Amino acid sequence: MNTTDEPQAVLVAAVRSPIGRAYKGSLRELRADDLAAQLVRAALDQVPALDPAEVDELLLGCAQPAGEQGYGLGRAVAVLLGLDELPGATVQRYCASSLLTTRMAAHAIRSGEAHTVISAGVECVSRYGFGKADGMPDTHNPRFSAARARSEAQAQPWKDPRLDGGLPDLYVTMGQTAENVAQVYQVSRAAQDEYAALSQRRAEAAIASGFFRRDITPVALPDGTMVDSDDCPRPGVTVDRLAGLQPVFREDGTVTAGNCCPLNDGAAALVVMSGTRAAELGLRPLAQIVSTGVSALSPEVMGMGPVVAVRRALSLAGMAVADIGLMELNEAFAAQVLPCVDQIGIDVERVNVHGGAIALGHPFGQTGARLVTTLLHGLQEADQEIGVATMCAAGGQGMALVLERLA
Repeated sequence: MNTTDEPQAVLVAAVRSPIGRAYKGSLRELRADDLAAQLVRAALDQVPALDPAEVDELLLGCAQPAGEQGYGLGRAVAVLLGLDELPGATVQRYCASSLLTTRMAAHAIRSGEAHTVISAGVECVSRYGFGKADGMPDTHNPRFSAARARSEAQAQPWKDPRLDGGLPDLYVTMGQTAENVAQVYQVSRAAQDEYAALSQRRAEAAIASGFFRRDITPVALPDGTMVDSDDCPRPGVTVDRLAGLQPVFREDGTVTAGNCCPLNDGAAALVVMSGTRAAELGLRPLAQIVSTGVSALSPEVMGMGPVVAVRRALSLAGMAVADIGLMELNEAFAAQVLPCVDQIGIDVERVNVHGGAIALGHPFGQTGARLVTTLLHGLQEADQEIGVATMCAAGGQGMALVLERLA
């Protein structure tokens, strides 16, 4: 779809790790740098014609770059791989972190400043708090204490504080934002549970069909054990079972542990290259990054971020919703997925067809690159051409990427 003389930014490799359940799951003993290094190595191994010494940069998304995930995680991964001359950076945009690194990679290539960039993402929630810098917010900081009090006060019907002359609260908890969205867009508890059950059924079917063998690169634990499957899918989940769960964030709320994503560990990596360089190496690109879009809105309803982001990305691509073959829309909460699908105007049968984060998990920094990986493989399986990966992000943001399958 590139109609200009600028270089194409194409994908030549896409891999992700299994997704572990935080604190008690299969990846809990793995440090983020070690996990990310395995995935970057796996991505490079998919492109044997590429000399790793010729990669221009490694960009690593991480939502909480502190503790073990701090200290220049992107550069640390390069050094762990023995690539001492590979520049590395850590990028943070909460849940959109590794979609942002992919955008940055594409921009560097289109500008002519790079020909090959690794876009990766990692999050090891199990390891939060490990290392000299605590990975969690300082709950004794008055700013966070006041924010927590305001979040708890939002058990009252939501309204934009700007109407009272105040400022949006960036620190409102994500669960409260989901409850706000459910109220504003009248998303019932039953609808949320029905969608969550659908996500689980789709993931169960995808596992049974072997789809995720396309996606998942097995990773080695410190003891040498290999992990090759996701922890979180729950076969046989029914709406009735979900209906029995209690709300988590508000006493009279609708968001439960069953209709939102869990906390997770995982990593993913993409190799983004110029079309010219791919041709020089004799590679057939898997897909082209056509366009991206970002958005922002009131933090209290951050879950609606994908709507404008998708519209902007499609507009830049000269496309419409009808052109989308498949969409990967991150399932932070069923409460926000349903109104996003409605506002975007896409049939839910084209969204998260192999299950989403409610079933698979959502390691924050990994998710952007994971969505692109799953989207690419989904387009291949369904023989579709155009796909969109999108998500909301904390603080009231959204991001989207349009992908054109080439192989």
